[in-house]
Amino acid sequence: MDDLEVRELRYFVAVAEELNFSRAAQRLGMAQPPLSRAIRGLERRLAVQLFERNTRQVTLTAAGQTLLEQAAVALDVVSAVARRTRRAGASTPSLVVTAKPGVTTGLLKRIVDSYTTLPATPPVEILVSGYRQQADMVRDGRADLALLSSPYDRRGLEAEPLTTEPRVAALPSDHELAQRGALRCQDLQGLPIPQWPESSPAERRYWSGRDRSWSEIGSVTPEPAEPVSGPVVSDSAQLLEVVGLGQAVALIPSSVARCNPRPDIAYRPVSDASPYTTEIAWPEGSRAQPIALFVRTAINLTADELDRDYADVS
Repeated sequence: MDDLEVRELRYFVAVAEELNFSRAAQRLGMAQPPLSRAIRGLERRLAVQLFERNTRQVTLTAAGQTLLEQAAVALDVVSAVARRTRRAGASTPSLVVTAKPGVTTGLLKRIVDSYTTLPATPPVEILVSGYRQQADMVRDGRADLALLSSPYDRRGLEAEPLTTEPRVAALPSDHELAQRGALRCQDLQGLPIPQWPESSPAERRYWSGRDRSWSEIGSVTPEPAEPVSGPVVSDSAQLLEVVGLGQAVALIPSSVARCNPRPDIAYRPVSDASPYTTEIAWPEGSRAQPIALFVRTAINLTADELDRDYADVS
């Protein structure tokens, strides 16, 4: 059997994501008949049926679902190869790093400042990216490294933890729980939790305080039902607004609470909430010297900052 072509994979992914040949053809900028012929040809060559088709709908078969998962990986690799090759061939090759806005961007800037003082390091370009974009940007070659927080999709990445901090509950200041000194995750159950767009089940469990079982954290109460969905938010500023308006409660990193004192929001410690960890990630298997040096710089800088924090406290 001949190897699969990138063009075929792109055609297949478009149909698999749209589950509609007309919409997929429009997305690809082509007519529907040649797209349909290409998919039938792909099925013949693989000797499997990828889609169930009838007059009302198109659905993926088990084989189609497997190909969709693997095709996404393959297309990321192809994109990454092209982007990294072009960047390596530039007259002045650079290292591209990314993080989301806020505290993480500040940390990344400090790492870059420390890195660029070292001899013979390439120029560094910082890209500020949106929610859940960082891992994908490293996978598809738009970035060489990223600062991101768990949980995230670790597929195709290697990572090292840099910082860990507790999470606190953000509550409307007039909420009854705001009158208490400390909370547990179970205190938040049944209350609306902000929803992040396209979040995975693992992410939803984490942000609602349900990523660990009740028995694991020492509770004897029954396991809670699914969290109550609150407003959809796309960044921490929007999240704090919906909390301040009384539309939701949230578990947030303690650093976000410190940077955002507000009269309409009360922040309370949550004794059994899993921590918030920031990690530095790079392409799996990469042995590029600039990436390795950047990772070592990040680890050393965050360790030094932690030591200074402990010294200040003591």
